[in-house]
Amino acid sequence: MKPGGEQLRASSSLRKKGWGAMEYDEKLARFRQVHLNPFNKQLGPWQHEQGPGKEALQVASEEALPELPPGEPEFRCPERVMDLGLSEDHFARPVGLFLASDIQQLRQAIQECKQVILELPEHSEKQKDAVVRLIHLRLKLQELKDPSEDEPNIRVLLEHRFYKEKSKSVKQTCDKCHTVIWGLIQTWYTCTGCYYRCHSKCLNLISKPCVRSKVSHQAEYELNICPEAGLDSQDYRCAECRAPISLRGVPSEARQCDYTGQYYCSRCHWNDLAVIPARVVHNWDFEPRKVSRGSMRYLALMVSRPVLRLREINPLLFNYVEELVEIRLRQDILLMKPYFITCREAMAARLLLQLQHRQHFVESDEMYSVQDLLDARTGRLGCSLADTHTLFAKHIKLDCERCQAKGFVCELCREGDVLFPFDSHTSVCADCSAVFHRDCYYDNSTTCPRCARLTLRKQSLFQEPGPDVDA
Repeated sequence: MKPGGEQLRASSSLRKKGWGAMEYDEKLARFRQVHLNPFNKQLGPWQHEQGPGKEALQVASEEALPELPPGEPEFRCPERVMDLGLSEDHFARPVGLFLASDIQQLRQAIQECKQVILELPEHSEKQKDAVVRLIHLRLKLQELKDPSEDEPNIRVLLEHRFYKEKSKSVKQTCDKCHTVIWGLIQTWYTCTGCYYRCHSKCLNLISKPCVRSKVSHQAEYELNICPEAGLDSQDYRCAECRAPISLRGVPSEARQCDYTGQYYCSRCHWNDLAVIPARVVHNWDFEPRKVSRGSMRYLALMVSRPVLRLREINPLLFNYVEELVEIRLRQDILLMKPYFITCREAMAARLLLQLQHRQHFVESDEMYSVQDLLDARTGRLGCSLADTHTLFAKHIKLDCERCQAKGFVCELCREGDVLFPFDSHTSVCADCSAVFHRDCYYDNSTTCPRCARLTLRKQSLFQEPGPDVDA
């Protein structure tokens, strides 16, 4: 019976220990929920007296634990103390809370945050949190540099007409300070004339006038290929902002603009690429080359302006470039213009608006723009002119009876269909604009029949009146 009694006493003691452990867990959970919740708004007196230190928390936890009944075993192990969450820093500063009040303190905090990121293990959670904090610091610095204030929607400076931009997602670069424009927290403006972009804080620092005014007053190209004069002619200064420059890069790198031939600093020359008109008209060279910011804007505004008299600048170009032969259809379009001006159907259908983007094609056949030459090189202009020529000829020859009635009959052979001056097999008299078959016109060695008839009519009108008329 003795061994059996010992087993009963052992089982009863184990049950007591089990119930004691369960009661302890419940008490520990209630204690953790009530006393050690860092987000609990009701703070105990021990928190005001000793602060959030670990020793004070441990002392308070020991004092707050309820006394166990006598005879109950006491369970105090380090694992259970660690479960209270005392190892975590619940009183750390939240991410996004910045105590720096000026720009200098923010810059110092950014440098310290960078150093912490470099010291932390790569791809760790602490390093990711530090990167997030660095982003918040930089955004705060940008906000202090460009405070949010009510800016006017329109600003006029140096012939620029600036409009406040509302886009927050497009990434842009300030043309004045050469830094990124943070659209989420910064106010920025764009000139509607030359598309100059800058921060609102940089508006009063602008010294470059609007390029649109130069295009309006002096719409012509520099037709000399890279007319370089040398840095000494510029006094070793930027041609635009007059900052000191040199080819060695001290104090600033000298960058040459292939359009003007002058040298610029890195703030006025961003290595932008553009097609040079002088190289196109002389060499038929369309390779983009590096130009300054001002030249890039000027060339962009001038690209569609018809200011190139190609036959005067380089008349031999038409003999060596096949693409220019295809755009001679614009001469036929000029001959079709009188038909459309006097035709009601054509005016109602607005056929001439087919060339609204190249209005100079219906005014003369001498002027070209750089965009015309670019499209001629790619073949786009030839196809466009062929479609327009077909549409115009269809109206004159087939669709409109009034235009058909204005055709010509060859007075030399008096055979064949009705002729029009834009037909490929015809020739036009330079004096009276009569139309003949080309073969008939060149085979006939006599004068134009219409010119002879007009001459006789003029002579009969200017003859002296006879005696019967005087009586």
